[in-house]
Amino acid sequence: MPTVILTGPPVPGSPLEGDLRSLGFDVRSVPEPADAAAALAAVPADQRVAVVDSAFVGHAHTLRLALTDPRFEACAVTGALTVQPAARGALDKAAAAPAGQASGPYADQLAAALEGAGTPVRHPELGTLVAAVPATEAERADAAAAVAAVDEEAVRLRTAVKSRDGFFTTFFISPYSRYIARWCARRGLTPNQVTTASLITALIAAGCAATGERWGYVAAGVLLLVSFVLDCTDGQLARYSLQYSTMGAWLDATFDRAKEYAFYAGLALGATRNGDDVWALALGAMILMTCRHVVDFSFNEANHDATANTSPTAALSDRLDSVGWTVWVRRMIILPIGERWAMIAVLTAVTTPRTVFYALLIGCAFGALYTTAGRVLRSLTRKATRTDRAAQALADLADSGVLAWSRPPRPARHRPGYSSLLMAAAGTVLMVGAAVTRDFGTPWLIATALTYAIFAGGAVDAPLKGTLDWLIPPLFRAAEYVTVLVLAAKADVPGALPAAFGLVAAVAYHHYDTVYRIRGGSGAPPRWLVRATGGHEGRVLLAVVLAAALPRDAFPVALTAMAVYVALVVLVESIRFWVSSGAPAVHDEGEPA
Repeated sequence: MPTVILTGPPVPGSPLEGDLRSLGFDVRSVPEPADAAAALAAVPADQRVAVVDSAFVGHAHTLRLALTDPRFEACAVTGALTVQPAARGALDKAAAAPAGQASGPYADQLAAALEGAGTPVRHPELGTLVAAVPATEAERADAAAAVAAVDEEAVRLRTAVKSRDGFFTTFFISPYSRYIARWCARRGLTPNQVTTASLITALIAAGCAATGERWGYVAAGVLLLVSFVLDCTDGQLARYSLQYSTMGAWLDATFDRAKEYAFYAGLALGATRNGDDVWALALGAMILMTCRHVVDFSFNEANHDATANTSPTAALSDRLDSVGWTVWVRRMIILPIGERWAMIAVLTAVTTPRTVFYALLIGCAFGALYTTAGRVLRSLTRKATRTDRAAQALADLADSGVLAWSRPPRPARHRPGYSSLLMAAAGTVLMVGAAVTRDFGTPWLIATALTYAIFAGGAVDAPLKGTLDWLIPPLFRAAEYVTVLVLAAKADVPGALPAAFGLVAAVAYHHYDTVYRIRGGSGAPPRWLVRATGGHEGRVLLAVVLAAALPRDAFPVALTAMAVYVALVVLVESIRFWVSSGAPAVHDEGEPA
């Protein structure tokens, strides 16, 4: 149980101690701040510990934000400070230091000492919530009046919803899903349980779609919307009750794609029952969506810590954001997850799977072109200097394996301009073009795949700090995924396209897992995992060799074996990482479109 040290004489009638106990803290009081060091020393070093001024006046949710958020090593508001075990040594050192001339609440003095010693201290934005340590009875009365004037529960419900979300989610889901989140919190349900319920609901929806019957399609559409409501609820529950966790980060990061792609498979199975083979369309939709997300991830990683990160294009976007209706239009036309799932659900219920995939491909292609074009313009017009960290993140996202001479970029071989991008683009065009134009199983494709590996290796053999180098990872994704799609389609044997769908899904999971590890600050997966799965160029070469060496009817079995191998290796390592103590306890707030 976490412990809070109340410093200073108790204040008669104060609800502070009760609020702290309701948040799960063991409360210990010391009459003088000078006794706090000894009280802290009595708390086990592996526990969260907090220091709060006995005269603190504020909302219970203020204390929740300051003292219970698991994402930060240290967090503070006026009159209250908490640290996780990672920052415990710095707190004990600050508490043991001789008292100086600093004034103000003791907790504030400790927070300042921690920051001065180099320990980051999070200061949550309180908005209308109150946090004060009044010095007189008049100030205390004023602070209490300020607390009473704010509806704390309304603040919790409002802040449970993302500040930036899509039109459909904002106006058709969040107005009531926040209350579902509160209902779940009051019954002790966790975000992970809601996330799992969302996944199960989506899988049932996929099963209904796989029946190929109209009733199944209608039920699938309804259940998909229910799954999306639960998907919004889990994040709102995490923000409402600050229940962030490493497992929650992993589930939230991966289940959305698992749900959507499972539904694609369900639609394809349902169409097949009616004699309409749409597996190529389903795989194409998955490829387009994954490549679009990789564009988002690569651009953000390349630019989030760049210096001089401004451009006329970004300035124009900011000006458009000041005009309310343009914000919603620009969010809707890129078909974010809310609009996309709503479209899929409605079209599934009233049309056919082929129509659903046509709409998906057209809508997502337009959204991808729109966002990518805007990011290219921003990159070309800004004068930004990318950091070594950004270059390494792009190299990790490239997922280059043994054949691409993978290793950390070497500054001595820095290659200015667009040469890295041109090599990646040339290799991608060569590989995809040959797969499309050459006959299935021709040995010439093996030579093409080897050439692609050479181009891919050259592209990442220098720091990826070029203006458009963030396009290299999505180019590699397109080369690999499209090659597998074309090979399976040209095999023209039963089971080839479903097997290719499974292989691309397994590889895509690996790429999403890489993204969320980097986002959480934990770095890319270990190099042995990338090498064990072959890297993108190794998998392309293996698929081409299998197509050339095996009979056509054995190709689906080979693709299935590849899919099972990649899925097992990647999932085992992913689960090991996300349940470990080193995984980031960060609930994703940047849900991709």
